Amino acid sequence: MEQESIRVLPGIGPKKAELFARLGVRTLGELVRFFPRDYEDRTRLLPVASLEVDTPACFLATVVTEPHTHRIPKGGGRATEITKLTVADHTGRLNLTFFNASFSVQRLHRGESYCFYGTVTGDYLGYAMVNPQFEPLDATGGVTRSIVPIYPLTAGLSSRQVAQAVQHALERVALPETLPERLRRDYDLCGAEEAYRQIHEPRSMEALEAARRRLVFEEFFHFSLALALMRTRRTVQHTAPYDTRRAAPFFAALPFRLTGAQQRAIDEIFEDFRRGVPMSRLVQGDVGSGKTMVAAAAACCAAKNGAQVALMAPTELLARQHYERLAPMLGALGISCGLLVGSMTPKQKAQCREALQAGTIDLIVGTHALFSEATVFKRLGLVIADEQHRFGVAQRAALLRKGEQPHLLIMSATPIPRTLALFLYGDLDVSVIDELPPGRQQVDTFLVDERYRRRLNAFIRKQADEGHQVFIVCPAIEENGTDDLKAAEQWAQTLQEQVFPQLRVALLHGKMRGAEKEAVMQAFAEGEFDLLVSTTVIEVGVDVPNATLMVVENAERFGLSQLHQLRGRIGRGSAKSYCVLVSETRSDETRKRLKALCATSDGFRIAEEDLQQRGPGDFFGSRQHGLPLFRLGGLVRDMSILRDAQNAAAELLASGETLPEALRTQVDALLTEENPA
Repeated sequence: MEQESIRVLPGIGPKKAELFARLGVRTLGELVRFFPRDYEDRTRLLPVASLEVDTPACFLATVVTEPHTHRIPKGGGRATEITKLTVADHTGRLNLTFFNASFSVQRLHRGESYCFYGTVTGDYLGYAMVNPQFEPLDATGGVTRSIVPIYPLTAGLSSRQVAQAVQHALERVALPETLPERLRRDYDLCGAEEAYRQIHEPRSMEALEAARRRLVFEEFFHFSLALALMRTRRTVQHTAPYDTRRAAPFFAALPFRLTGAQQRAIDEIFEDFRRGVPMSRLVQGDVGSGKTMVAAAAACCAAKNGAQVALMAPTELLARQHYERLAPMLGALGISCGLLVGSMTPKQKAQCREALQAGTIDLIVGTHALFSEATVFKRLGLVIADEQHRFGVAQRAALLRKGEQPHLLIMSATPIPRTLALFLYGDLDVSVIDELPPGRQQVDTFLVDERYRRRLNAFIRKQADEGHQVFIVCPAIEENGTDDLKAAEQWAQTLQEQVFPQLRVALLHGKMRGAEKEAVMQAFAEGEFDLLVSTTVIEVGVDVPNATLMVVENAERFGLSQLHQLRGRIGRGSAKSYCVLVSETRSDETRKRLKALCATSDGFRIAEEDLQQRGPGDFFGSRQHGLPLFRLGGLVRDMSILRDAQNAAAELLASGETLPEALRTQVDALLTEENPA
C-alpha cells in the first residue's frame, strides 16, 4: 500500500503528481512521511491591541473600509495590484495590504467579520499586516480553531493542497508499528498511527508534541540499531591477522619524526590488524594534522602482508595529489601504486583495472570510480576513504562489499564533538590526531568590516607582489538582487577589471562542470593565477603551499566549523599565512561567534561551539555529507530523545529478542538506501 503512486488519490493527475515529485513525493508512503515544516496556531485568538510585531497571530475583526485596489505598472504590460482596507475590533484598528490578491479579497465585505491570521509589521509611525490569511465566521458567529500545518512547497502547490492529499493518503495507508509494545510503554511513546495522524492534523499542541517525540525517537532508534547491527556483524567476522612488523621499512624511510598523536593512531590501527577481525576505524584529525602519513603507514602494512589497498578521495584533484605524494614513497619500498580517475582515457582505465584484477597493483588511488561494478580486485584487504565525512551508513556498507571482510579506515578533517561522533559513527572505532606536525603554520585570523576594504586590498596586492597567492571566498555564486551578499561571479569580475587589473584572477564555483573545476584548481595550484575567487567548493581541496591569505566575504553567513575548514586551505607552506573574515553584521552574538574563530585554531573547540550555536549540519556543508537526513529529529535540540533511543537500541539487542518484521525492514533499508534517514 505504501508503494502505491499518489496518482490513486482524488484530485492528483499527471501534472500535480509531477509537482509532488519535485518535492521527492511519488508514493503514498513518501507522502505520509512528508512532514510539515511549521504550524500556525489558530487555537488562540488575540484582540487587535495585543498583536505583537513580527509574531504570527490569529484575531477576529470587522472590515470597516471598502477594499480599494490600484495597479502599479511594472513594464512589459505587467502591473502589481495592491489592495488596501482597514479592519477593527473593540480594542483597535489595523491596516491590511494585499498584493496581487484582488480575486480573494473580493470575499471581504465592509461590515462583516472574519478570522485573520498573519504577522504585524511596522513601528511607532504605524502598524500594518501584509497578505494575511482569512476565513468567514461560521453560522453561529464563531470560527473553527485549529493548528494548521505548513508544508514545504514548490510553485503550483499550496499548503492546503498538500494537506488534503496527506489526509487522503492517511485513510488508505496502514502504517506499520516498528516499535515493540514494551519499548513504547517504557519510554511513554504513542503508537505509529496516532503519531502520523497528529503530526499532520494535530488536535492540540500537546498532541503534536507527543507525536513529534514518538517519530523523532523512531528515527534515532532505527539509526542507532542499524549502526549497532553493523558493528555486531563486523565483530563476528574473521580475517587473517597482519604481521605489523613488516611495516618497519616504512618508518625507517621517513625523513621526519611522527607526532605522538600520529603514532598513537597508527598503533591503534596496527592493533586492529593483529586481531584478525575486520577493522572499522575513523581517524579524525584537524586540517594539516598529518592524516595522510597515518594512511600511508596502514597501506604499507597491508600491502606488505599481501593485500591490495584502495584509497578513495572525494575529488580527482585530491586523488592525483595523494598519488603523487604516496607513489614515490611507497614505490621505493617495493609497493606498486596506480591511479584511477575519470579523466583517464578508456584504454588507461582498462589497463589499470586489468592490473588490479591480476593483482599487480598493490595500492590504487582514485575517486568513486574505484567502487564501480567495472572495478574488480584480486585481494582487496584495506579500504581507505579520505575526507569521507560525506559518507553515510549505506555507503560505508557498500565499500566493504568489494572484498572479503576488508579493513575499513575512514579519514576525516572535520572535527566532530564526541557526543555527535558516537552517534554518527557508532559502528566505528575512533582515533583522534590532536596535534599538528612541527613546522605547520598557525594562521593568524582577523575580523574586519568594510571600513578596512582599502587596507585589505593593499594587503592582497602585497601578498601577490611577494609571489604568494590568495583565496577569496564568497557565499553566493551570482547576484540575486535581494541581499548584499558578495557573489563570486560578479566579485571576480570587479576584482579583475577595477581593483587588481594587473593580477591574474580565476573563478571557481559549484555550478561549473567537474572537469572545469578540476582544471581551474589545478591551474591555481600550479601558480597560473594570483587570486582564486570561489564559493565553498574549496572547503575540501588540494594543497596550495604558496597560498598565504584567505579572505572570506560575508563571513557571518558561514558556520564556525565551515570557516575553520576554509582556513585550513592556507598555512601549508613555510611563509606566514593569514585569514581575514569580512562582515558588516551588527549582531553582537554573531560577532562574538566570529571572534571565537580568531581566538583559537583548535578544531574540536570550534566544533563544540558550533554544535551549540548552529547544530550539526554545519560541520558537513550541504546535503552530501553522510549526515543522516532525519525528517524531524534535530541532533542538538533532541539530544535527550537521542540518548533514550540509543539506550533503547542497546537494550533491545542485549535482550536477544527477535526484531519485529516491520522494524527489521526499516533497519535493513537504512543499510541499503543511498541517503539513509
